[in-house]
Amino acid sequence: MPGGPPRLTRRGEFLAAAKAGRKAGRPGLALQALPRPGGPLRCGFTATKKIGNAVIRNRCKRRLREAARLLLAEYPPGWDIVLIARDATPTRPWDKLLGDLRGALRQAGVPEPGAAGRRETPPEEAG
Repeated sequence: MPGGPPRLTRRGEFLAAAKAGRKAGRPGLALQALPRPGGPLRCGFTATKKIGNAVIRNRCKRRLREAARLLLAEYPPGWDIVLIARDATPTRPWDKLLGDLRGALRQAGVPEPGAAGRRETPPEEAG
């Protein structure tokens, strides 16, 4: 996914995630995650006018898109994820913004990369 995960583009997709999705908040962003078994991992981005003018809102969305591009490529399919900018998004240090996204994904219950085949004990000790 060189350009990042496929996008949510229709209003109804955003509303479905807002209504039925799992929610998580961090200082740098808010996240809504809706499980969609059998589908790809898709992502949408939004920033309200409360954040600031168009320049600031666009900067927030660019930062969220880049964070999603870097982190979500490793996550398993089957989720619609909406990332919502907060007041701290445009000025949050980059490493903390990435940490906010990781933590929000964990809080919303999105399985971490490699979690599908993970065992509690290594195979050689299980016997």
